[in-house]
Amino acid sequence: MTRLVAASGTRVRVRETGPADGDPVVLLHGIGRSLEDWAPQHDALPAAYRVISMDLLGFGLSDPPPRRPVTLARLATGVGDVLDALGVRRPVHVFGNSLGGAVALAMQAAHPQRVRSVVLAAPAGFGRQVVLDLRLLAIPGLGGHLLRHTGPRTARRTERALFDDPSFVTEERVRHALRVAAQPARTEVFLDVLRELGTVRGIRPGWRSALLADVARDPRPTLVVWGDRDRILPVRHLSAARAALPHARSHVFADTGHLPQVERADGFAALAVRFLGSV
Repeated sequence: MTRLVAASGTRVRVRETGPADGDPVVLLHGIGRSLEDWAPQHDALPAAYRVISMDLLGFGLSDPPPRRPVTLARLATGVGDVLDALGVRRPVHVFGNSLGGAVALAMQAAHPQRVRSVVLAAPAGFGRQVVLDLRLLAIPGLGGHLLRHTGPRTARRTERALFDDPSFVTEERVRHALRVAAQPARTEVFLDVLRELGTVRGIRPGWRSALLADVARDPRPTLVVWGDRDRILPVRHLSAARAALPHARSHVFADTGHLPQVERADGFAALAVRFLGSV
């Protein structure tokens, strides 16, 4: 079950499983996505963990934020505000997929005392290349038009791009994508974040280098995971991640797309649990 929590001047949708005194694990989704992208991990991770997934500020089914623009820094601060609202005082293991990976690193950089370890699943921030659809959305005028006219065909194509195995593109996923696309202020928040982080040419280098420099000053145990058939952020970004985070462990799942935590749910959980056990 999910619920809305008052945080950052709005209401943020969260899902929690596990005991309140369990070791906290926080799960963060990608741009335009929702906590459903982490749903399998609530079942796959051991029941002893307190697992918390959330819809980032203005994304998923969270309410619109009280002010704009929504930036990477605000998203990271919003995660901390949600943890405060939930009474989480202990340092957390933060998992981030795609944009959620960048948010996890931003949280580590700004509030290192709150982060115990980091697990990055196909994270943004390690290369310029990104799928053409996202680059087109950065074009003024065009991006807003496309986001405001998301229909079943577009939603299905987007879901298909996320997975190597087409069987994951279910009617339930498409219906949920359309529900998310219809949320108030969804387009504006999406474009705020997209235009801060990228252009039609790809992901901007400035914020990436600044963020990674901040992270390097106070590193945390880190695991980086990728799928070898990622159509959104190519697996070759992993080389840059290894160079920027020389202390990090890494793993590549075969025959896997942009959501390894879904497409390889059990393998991902097993890998993460081994990593957390060594922290």
